[in-house]
Amino acid sequence: MTCSASTTLTWIHLQKLVALAFLSQIAARANSITSMFLAGGSTEGKYLAHWPEYFIVAEAPGGELMGYIMGKAEGSVAREEWHGHVTALSVAPEFRRLGLAAKLMELLEEISERKGGFFVDLFVRVSNQVAVNMYKQLGYSVYRTVIEYYSASNGEPDEDAYDMRKALSRDTEKKSIIPLPHPVRPEDIE
Repeated sequence: MTCSASTTLTWIHLQKLVALAFLSQIAARANSITSMFLAGGSTEGKYLAHWPEYFIVAEAPGGELMGYIMGKAEGSVAREEWHGHVTALSVAPEFRRLGLAAKLMELLEEISERKGGFFVDLFVRVSNQVAVNMYKQLGYSVYRTVIEYYSASNGEPDEDAYDMRKALSRDTEKKSIIPLPHPVRPEDIE
């Protein structure tokens, strides 16, 4: 796959043990991946152990980290809430505006389709309009607002998040993306 005339991507689907070692190397050489993702008790580390197929890294031919996406599958099939979830998406600044984030999202959506998901969701800061607009261009819509989802530091107020969703083919009636009429609190999220 070619993102531009001069940049060819190598897609690496990580396996359980190889993924931990590889992500550790990436974290050591890239500011965009924080060490908290690899901490032993971290949520992301648990995701990696259970859903390695949801961890995808884009690497340039020279070995430079271009970007990554981390996710998981969760929810209830009986309640039509089984879905893919985007935990983190990041593209290195020098590789932005090449369509890489869109490709990483597409790959995660394809995995979620194969797993029988009804939708893919993600949380994004309300103030991050660049990301909100990108997700809208990719077919996501705001399902609900989550009040004070992101904890602030340095005395700043907590920040709200949008729970954005994109229906997958299994949700033929698109029920999963009908917006809620009122905001919710983090403790109300299942």
